[in-house]
Amino acid sequence: MCGIIGVASIGPKDDVLAKITLDALKSLEYRGYDSVGMASMDSSHLEVRKCAGNVEKFEKLRRPLSMKGTIFLGHTRWATHGEPNDINAHPHLDCTGEVAVIHNGTVLNFLELKHDLISKGHKFTSDTDTEVIAHLIEHFRKLGMDNFSAFKQAIQSIQGDHAVLAIVKGDNRIFFSKKNNPLVIGLGDEMNLISSDIWSLIHVTNRTIPIGDDEIGHITATSIYAEKLNGEKIDLKSRLIVQQIDSSAISLEGYESFMIKEIRESWGAVRDTIAGLMGDVEIGKAVKALDRARRVFVVAAGTSFHAGLIFSLRLLRNGKTVIPVIASEHEFLETDEDDAILVISQSGETMDSLLALKRFKSNGSFVISLTNTLGNSISSYSNVALHTRAGPEIGVAATKTFTSQVGALLLLSSMIIGESIDYLKEAETVVANSFSKSIGYMEKIGREVANKSSMYYLGKGLGVPMAMEGALKIKEIAYIHAEAYPAGESKHGPIALVEKGFPVIFVNTGELVDELRNNLKEMQSRQARTYVISAGPELKSDSETREIVLEVSDPRLTTLALAPPLQLIAYYAAKERGTNPDRPRNLAKTVTVR
Repeated sequence: MCGIIGVASIGPKDDVLAKITLDALKSLEYRGYDSVGMASMDSSHLEVRKCAGNVEKFEKLRRPLSMKGTIFLGHTRWATHGEPNDINAHPHLDCTGEVAVIHNGTVLNFLELKHDLISKGHKFTSDTDTEVIAHLIEHFRKLGMDNFSAFKQAIQSIQGDHAVLAIVKGDNRIFFSKKNNPLVIGLGDEMNLISSDIWSLIHVTNRTIPIGDDEIGHITATSIYAEKLNGEKIDLKSRLIVQQIDSSAISLEGYESFMIKEIRESWGAVRDTIAGLMGDVEIGKAVKALDRARRVFVVAAGTSFHAGLIFSLRLLRNGKTVIPVIASEHEFLETDEDDAILVISQSGETMDSLLALKRFKSNGSFVISLTNTLGNSISSYSNVALHTRAGPEIGVAATKTFTSQVGALLLLSSMIIGESIDYLKEAETVVANSFSKSIGYMEKIGREVANKSSMYYLGKGLGVPMAMEGALKIKEIAYIHAEAYPAGESKHGPIALVEKGFPVIFVNTGELVDELRNNLKEMQSRQARTYVISAGPELKSDSETREIVLEVSDPRLTTLALAPPLQLIAYYAAKERGTNPDRPRNLAKTVTVR
């Protein structure tokens, strides 16, 4: 889940290339912030600077803007092999100091390779799996191979999913290879770039070319080249995508964090998503495939899975056979040509979802995807690729992308069911009004629960996936243990933990209100500290319960209305606890490891 960036330019431009690389690393930091490093190179030198910690610490301690060269590599790490420290930070060098490598992924056979290379006299300095790639390139160069052949042979020697960039002193090429992990080329002015995602390139260029799986090649300042591992050449420029992105979307623009900025962008993102899909001819193909399928499998992970549960429940209530699948558990299920698969992923690069897609498609199933970026891996493997229009989301915790997914899935499910979609004209207003009305209440709730160690989120019907999303958010960014349950299930064990002051948040979508009110009273009788977020009829509980009632023009929009308040509770709890909502510990936004 690391972030990698390579920049190749015609000539040195003072500190411009170093700044481009550093700015890209700041954009990529959501992919990991355990350690950071950069390499710079020209015809006579290759220099590496790196350290444990985030980009801000790296910039302060290692002064990367003083680095010079025409070729730069940058890496921000989410640790897998080896603890986060200065030595394990990327880039990694070979014994000669002439080869530098950065890597996103895992080398499954690295111990076997490492022991073999040590027996041949190689000296390793880190605990990472990545370092074997640098030594393999060195080994094959010593056997007389040219640089690209040595790189290619090294890639063919490793096992596992990867995106790799490598440079060799005196060579003006950045070598690359991709298998399952994301990689995209950016075409600039007298400069080419290659990175883990388009957001890190957008401040330089909006012209991008996605790299496919099992493709290998190189870029220079003026050229791009790729081939399959079997040597078949690839016409990269035929894949050119001109991204329509406002660069302000990746700037804080005066906000204290990306998370609060992106929550505020939710209603515009929902509007753009629904309008874009209604004008997309692909949605008709998706509706037809999902409607005629014997079974519909909804595959996703994390927040996207919760959005998928909302879609699944709506179809289940209308007689469709729908099976929600947590992507990492896909191997326990079988599909066939009569099934349709809906894969939901914000990035389009989530490894578990991508592997599930490939497996189910190989069974003959028809695959529809819903992602937020153009030119991603999941879209490229899908029979029909649909996209939300949320724009870049820099905060690790999904906010506007979740709300946009819910909007897209409401539209898609309504079209499958055959109901009017006129109610979605109010989607933007409902989300905006929910934010405006709830922000003060949610700040108070967030600050109140911030000193608690554990809490529950309870709901009924469509309130259950919303409760799950609320619990996930506060775990992610405030580090408070939270569990979500169907409210009636709380009597079957969870209520044993409830004592005086235990926080319980009820998510009320207006379904089974009387039953939900009874569940609330059960918690109150155990002296729980109860809160209610209602997008339906008020529960009208006692005066000790803090309840907010949101205005919703149509009951089908309740899930959209509930998203901002649940996100705001987590945000303000994180602020009160002094944690960084944009960079939660141990997490990366795009999970590209199994």
